[in-house]
Amino acid sequence: MRRPPRRKLRPLDGILLLDKPSGPSSNQALQRVKQLYRAAKAGHTGSLDPLATGLLPVCLGEATKIAGHLLGSRKAYRTVAVLGATTDTDDADGQVLLERPVPALGESLIEAALAPLRGRIAQRAPIYSALKSGGEPLYARARRGEAIEAPVREVEVHRLELLRLDGARLELEIECGSGTYVRSLIRDLGEALGCGAHVAQLRRLWVEPFHEPRMHTLDELEQVAASGGEEALDRLLLPLEAGLAGFPRVRLDASEAARLRHGQRL
Repeated sequence: MRRPPRRKLRPLDGILLLDKPSGPSSNQALQRVKQLYRAAKAGHTGSLDPLATGLLPVCLGEATKIAGHLLGSRKAYRTVAVLGATTDTDDADGQVLLERPVPALGESLIEAALAPLRGRIAQRAPIYSALKSGGEPLYARARRGEAIEAPVREVEVHRLELLRLDGARLELEIECGSGTYVRSLIRDLGEALGCGAHVAQLRRLWVEPFHEPRMHTLDELEQVAASGGEEALDRLLLPLEAGLAGFPRVRLDASEAARLRHGQRL
């Protein structure tokens, strides 16, 4: 039985602002985008947990060269935390480890617990995370049942704000720097309140410099591909320069541009 011919890949450059759905991993979502676009080269700019939704910038072709810059950018999230239960993954996808009664809480008590979690803080990563130990992701070791001491790292939390208190559920908005785990913030908030907590919902709102992103869902991409083909898909891409919007612009004449291409200092 003959195999169907492999689809020819395209040397395509640009940035797609994907609205990742809940369920698939970031890499699974990336591979679907790569397949739809027939892109020869693609990468994303910072994983979202399978449970999480929202902005996942996907860099195609030459844009992968700035993926590391976007990975280190400031990001914003909205999350719903459930008090009274801690899980092994620090979110609703995990197994419940401990349940405790939720005390009567007011906004002033919650604010007192939030205050130490702002600014430059030391944060312990979740044991179910992509951070590597001995060349292997922590989540792989955790799934084998190994005892793990997750690393503690300095991270920056620029804003951590309570939006709504509804019984045992808190809705919060967060702006943070690279490497910050929202799951860890919620875990530590729950411990400060004495009842434990885990993430029930998480949505990434923006990634600098895309503060008001026009995102595209996988379903939308499939519909565009079916109705308009690759030409219509390509119109959804942003140019590589969009990812460098926060950088100062320097205009060069032809001779200066030629010198720069050869690595000479201007």
